[in-house]
Amino acid sequence: MSRESAANTEYTSDGKPCQTKRIQARMSDVGGIPVARTLPTKEQRTIGPWCFLDHAGPVTFSADEAGMQVGPHPHTCLQTFTWMLAGEVLHRDSLGNRQIIRPGQVNLMTAGQGISHTEESVFSTESERELHAAQLWIAMPESEQDSAPAFEHYPDLPVINRGDVTLTLLIGEFAGQTAPTRTYLPIVGIDMLFDADDEISVNLESDFEYGITALVGGFSMAGESYEQDELAVLATGHQQASIGAKKGSRLLLIGGKPLVKPITIWWNYVGYNKDYIRQAQEDWHAQHERFGNVPNSNAARMQGPEVPWR
Repeated sequence: MSRESAANTEYTSDGKPCQTKRIQARMSDVGGIPVARTLPTKEQRTIGPWCFLDHAGPVTFSADEAGMQVGPHPHTCLQTFTWMLAGEVLHRDSLGNRQIIRPGQVNLMTAGQGISHTEESVFSTESERELHAAQLWIAMPESEQDSAPAFEHYPDLPVINRGDVTLTLLIGEFAGQTAPTRTYLPIVGIDMLFDADDEISVNLESDFEYGITALVGGFSMAGESYEQDELAVLATGHQQASIGAKKGSRLLLIGGKPLVKPITIWWNYVGYNKDYIRQAQEDWHAQHERFGNVPNSNAARMQGPEVPWR
């Protein structure tokens, strides 16, 4: 069950109280991998253009386990965003891309009108059979829903040191730095690693919504304490946040301008109306060329549930 906290005592520049929500993740087990999902929920569908947030792991696989094995599946009108913390995952897609993502790197796949891909664990050594990652989706603007798909890998990202906290800018702009990650809408994503007990003050864009969650440990903000996989949601109007955490804690901050038009999400599709989603599902089932085929994949194609509307 999700729950909300009372509004904190901060105020916007025009004297209105800032709104903050607390959301508890929905926990599940996917093929032996613990997954905590905090977006979308009934209480919070999106944070800026971020529309999906799964925290996968941490998990260590035994010698007889294959790890993550996700067969060919489609996407539309979104960007899949993977931030790797431990382990290695091989991405393959219908454009012919083949890329291993390692800790400290981002994989970004832009679906546009349609793309399909697979994800599978790879083990460099038998002693490193781990998986720990944040997997997110970013909604694309309606004007880009029929654009060509693409894929990029980002092994080098801007790093900002604030006392005993290491900030890695994953996407967007922050503190005079700009990440190389492809964007379509105003957005930001920051990894925060606390190398010692510390508290930092983060300047925020007042027209952005924000979400902060702990991937490791926990944190405190505005007199509230948050455990791992609880999501603190800050509505527009905030100009600053003071965040404290213990040594070893790792936080993920995401934000962006609220979407102008609500999106529809069904299975692995994002769109701006139900007909777009319905057509995408029909095309995937018909093996339409818009989704292509993933080379060298022997795994069964995922089909997904039928859309609930006609």
